[in-house]
Amino acid sequence: MAEETPPAGGEASSGAKGSEERVMAAETTRSRRRGSASSGLPVAVVGGGPAGLTAAIAAARAGASVEVFDQLVRPGAKLRVSGNGLGNLTNTLPPDEFARRLHSPATFTLPALYALPPDGLRRFFEELGVPTQSLDDFRVYPVSHRAEDLLHALLAECARLGVTIRAPARVTGVTVEGGRPAAVVDASGSHPIRAVVIATGGLGYPRLGGTGDGYRLARQLGHSIVTPVPALVALVSVEEWPRTCAGVTLRDAHVWIDLPKWRRQGTRGGIVFTHDGVSGPAVLDISARVARLLLEREVVPLRINLTPGVSSSLWADRIDGWCHREGAKTIQALLARTVPRSFAAVVCGIAGIDHVSRAGNLDRATRERLVAILTGVPLRIRDTEGFSKAMATSGGVATAEINRKTMESRIVRGVYFAGEVIDVDGPTGGFNLHWAFASGWLAGHSAASSHGKRAPITAPVASRRTPRVAPSA
Repeated sequence: MAEETPPAGGEASSGAKGSEERVMAAETTRSRRRGSASSGLPVAVVGGGPAGLTAAIAAARAGASVEVFDQLVRPGAKLRVSGNGLGNLTNTLPPDEFARRLHSPATFTLPALYALPPDGLRRFFEELGVPTQSLDDFRVYPVSHRAEDLLHALLAECARLGVTIRAPARVTGVTVEGGRPAAVVDASGSHPIRAVVIATGGLGYPRLGGTGDGYRLARQLGHSIVTPVPALVALVSVEEWPRTCAGVTLRDAHVWIDLPKWRRQGTRGGIVFTHDGVSGPAVLDISARVARLLLEREVVPLRINLTPGVSSSLWADRIDGWCHREGAKTIQALLARTVPRSFAAVVCGIAGIDHVSRAGNLDRATRERLVAILTGVPLRIRDTEGFSKAMATSGGVATAEINRKTMESRIVRGVYFAGEVIDVDGPTGGFNLHWAFASGWLAGHSAASSHGKRAPITAPVASRRTPRVAPSA
């Protein structure tokens, strides 16, 4: 058809207007048809762990057809061993405080935590037949203390909702057409989709699926990756003295990085000495920061206050009292009142004191040196025990490239992220597992609504009575 030229004066003729309107109407019709056809395609979820299975359930409950792709024959292997197999799925903190404990801006994590808060997650699993409890008023576990019960419940709900699980099926790429995902690709071919949730986890426990596939897919889609490092992992020391007291546990210690700007960011809790260094909750909680510093330093200096409930001045007074009132007793015997006897001998050695020395023979300088060790024993860290023993990963898809309200990519519409593949991690105590569930719930619900008007993001179970809507930006 020849192009019609507007008459002089710039006004289009009525014939031109009619032609333009017909073209626009045809384009609108074709667009609607494409949207309708696309909305009939499934939401693909890459990864069958806690984030992926929760995303699948959320999307299916929102009315979408869902297909889960997992590289393992039996999905959810990491969930089976979470919390030493006990399944510490969350804790009792409210969302605001919970978000402050995560190693990511609270502004990014809060929408997911409001969409599925700790109490909502507990109700969700109770509805699925897994009641929970908190024996210490903080950590939450299944009443059965079996992490496997959480996995079985998620898989059963997926089956009830008609979710298709393809396993083993390792996704190697996401095909993008017209600025949106059109298919996921695995060894069996190309699978058309309407949206995709990437929930592949991190690099921890490679034998259980920690291969980093999600980072590769994200890079293919144009995303930036914050260098992943092991988190919640034991540390390897330069000093060899921890080997001499391997297995010794201190129930309460304060651990901090002995570098400027880091000294106030310590952690407190139990520690255990190992043949290679140190572990335990307080060490695990600081391990990601140490691992990241090791990317640019050969050694990271730590300090450990062995008795954080006893100040330096109190220790000085206590040791002075030993010298004057119990001078015939050995330092090891006196220290054994506070720390395990075998470790008391190690403390003496670090302080340069013979463990059989009598308290009455300690001079002032030696006493001051002993106080310094008790309140801040130095330990240089040269490595972590690596991803093979890491319970979590720090780093991942940059949060600035993800819409916090939906978990949707800001680079490719229709692509969503959930769980550990994102640059969000937290300390021990159910933080990482809850983040997987909450971000999966938000991502799955958003992916199901990606071709239509978004419904409010509601918490499971409780949402039937009181909807919980993600806060606005």
